[in-house]
Amino acid sequence: MKTVKVLTVGLIALGLTAAANAVSVAKSEKQAEAAVEYRQSLYQLVKSNASPMFGMAKGALPFDTDVMTTNATRLEQLADMMADYLLVDTTQFDVSTDALPSLFTNEADVMAKIADLKDAASGIKAAAMSGNEDLYRKAIGGLGGTCKSCHDDYKD
Repeated sequence: MKTVKVLTVGLIALGLTAAANAVSVAKSEKQAEAAVEYRQSLYQLVKSNASPMFGMAKGALPFDTDVMTTNATRLEQLADMMADYLLVDTTQFDVSTDALPSLFTNEADVMAKIADLKDAASGIKAAAMSGNEDLYRKAIGGLGGTCKSCHDDYKD
C-alpha cells in the first residue's frame, strides 16, 4: 500500500511538472513582448556562459577548469528554466522575434533539445573536472551540436 501511495504521488508530481512545461499562449501583446524579452535574455545568458568555453576549446583562451565547471553548472541551471521561457507562444501578436512558429508546435522535440543541452553541460562539467583537455574539447563539441540543432529547427 505504501508503494502505491509513493508511486501515485510521484506520478502526480510528474504530471504537474509536465503541465508546468506545456506550451502556453500569450494573452496580450504586452505579455508576448515580455516573453520575447525573457527568451532573448535567457539566450544572452547561455551565450555569455558558452562563449568562453568555445574559446577555450579553440585554443583562443587558456584552458581554465574553474571557468568551465562554473559555466557548465550555469548552463545546467539555465536549461532547467528554458521550457518556462521558450514555450510561451507569441505568434498571435506582432512582436519582433527570431523564433519560428514551429517552436510552439513541437513541444516534445523542444523538451528533448533542452534535455540534450543539460546533458551536454553535465558532460562539460565532468570533462573539466577530469582535467583532460581532449575530453573537454569533445564535450564542448556536444554543446555546439545541441545549440546548432535548436537554431536550425527553431530560429529564423
